[in-house]
Amino acid sequence: MSTTSIPSARTRVKARVSYNRFRAWLVACAVRPEARLWLVIQLAILHAVLWTFILINLKAAQDVHMDVAEAYGWGQKFLWGYGKHPPLSGWVAGLWFTVFPAADWATYALAMATVSVGMVICWLVALRVVDARRAFLVVVMVALYPIFNFKGFKYNPDLLQLVTLPLLVLAYLNAFEKRSWQSGVLLGLAGALALMTKYWVLTMIGAIGLAALIHPERLKFLLSPAPWVAIVTMVLAIIPHVVWLAEAHFVPLSYAGDTYSLQDRSQVHQLVAGYFLHNFGLLALPVALAGLAMALVPPWLTLLVRAPARIVTRAWRRGANSGVNVSQALNVWIIQIIVAFGPPLGALVFSIYMKTDWGISLFFLVPLALVAIPTLRVQGASLFNIAAIWLVLSVATLVASPWIAAGELAANAGNTATYGARSDLARELTQAWHARFASRWAVVAGSMESIQPMVFYSPDHPAAFTPNEAWASGLTSLDELKRYGFIGVFDANDERLPKFEKWISEAAPNAERVVMTTRRFTHGKPGPSMSWHIYIAPPGK
Repeated sequence: MSTTSIPSARTRVKARVSYNRFRAWLVACAVRPEARLWLVIQLAILHAVLWTFILINLKAAQDVHMDVAEAYGWGQKFLWGYGKHPPLSGWVAGLWFTVFPAADWATYALAMATVSVGMVICWLVALRVVDARRAFLVVVMVALYPIFNFKGFKYNPDLLQLVTLPLLVLAYLNAFEKRSWQSGVLLGLAGALALMTKYWVLTMIGAIGLAALIHPERLKFLLSPAPWVAIVTMVLAIIPHVVWLAEAHFVPLSYAGDTYSLQDRSQVHQLVAGYFLHNFGLLALPVALAGLAMALVPPWLTLLVRAPARIVTRAWRRGANSGVNVSQALNVWIIQIIVAFGPPLGALVFSIYMKTDWGISLFFLVPLALVAIPTLRVQGASLFNIAAIWLVLSVATLVASPWIAAGELAANAGNTATYGARSDLARELTQAWHARFASRWAVVAGSMESIQPMVFYSPDHPAAFTPNEAWASGLTSLDELKRYGFIGVFDANDERLPKFEKWISEAAPNAERVVMTTRRFTHGKPGPSMSWHIYIAPPGK
């Protein structure tokens, strides 16, 4: 005889009460001054942990991106500049890898730690503009923005700007409000820190300067000591880097001019259009999910049946809104409009190669700019909804990540740029060097794409030398290359190979020449085969 247990009404009510209590607790923590910072930090830590594991799974068949390997190489020496860029990204990588090993998972942890710190700073920026309820909505929207998860997998100067630029905006809003010399010092230091990340931040510095000039309360700010102390502080703080820049004959500027200038106007137009479509497409996701979170506020099901339009319109209402500091919101709107449209227009005027990645650092204010619209009303239940959406999507992505990675590998099996086994080559070359010379492999020469993975994956971590590029990193020199010996590495299918072989014949005519092939197998699935031209030059006598 079978029996059926039917849950009592008391049990169902208790479950409902527990759910409602948890939702109320989350909303209360998001707005209470003594709890809200800790809640945001916990969110950022959980985001970093979840997405580090997701990226480990997604990138299991890949080596780290060459930008990540390059940053690791820069971090081996703390210089005032590294050829192409200012030094901050190299310094951060150097500090990180004094604690963590040179392993793939550590690079993804670094990337996620970077964007998670940026999330917390974005929340602090939001608190200068909106109330705590709206600020929590902003930070979860940022967490859903693909730049802070999927697209944030590679640590480089672009990604580090997601820390330094929000910090710069925070310092500006603070200085605009307080107008003291102390706030000016903080703004100047934040500006210097941003400039030490990448010169591209001049777009944000310029936007902030224009916002200060356009804002209706500009005279209060400009007549205070804050902006002028900030300028002096920033100039003094970047003097060491400027000295390095002069000693290096301004090679980063040469790099930018040689790499990103274009003559084909139609290509410029295509790149600018692609830039807009790419970045606005990425922004559509967090905006749409935030709209969904606000739509699902009870009694949404009843409204869906009786008055569907009310699901959307009830979030908008005219009248005064104490949850928005309109003066500071105006600063955010001006800055975001300028950095959204200024660089693409500049690219059109000056025929610049506009990379989509340049938008990584420029759109973190969009969630705040939208949430700060005074006619928008944000109900407490939407905070729980957006947090639940973020958690469900993150956990679902973690569960699905091995299948996503397998599908990507199957669809791009011949893509050597993504799936080439450079890490295997690095380890084989290290063994070859040790077998021949019984010493540390000190220098690797070749193109950046070929040699940066050698720097990262070889246990010896040789310094990179790029002979045919004017913007060398400064981590080694031709004299050291001849003194310690080197291994030249070049992709056999690279069209620049003849030029490199000419350099080899001049720098190391007696170098041993070898052809090697690498291929990686992931879960029994083969990746693409790559052929390499190897040149082994012994240490000088």
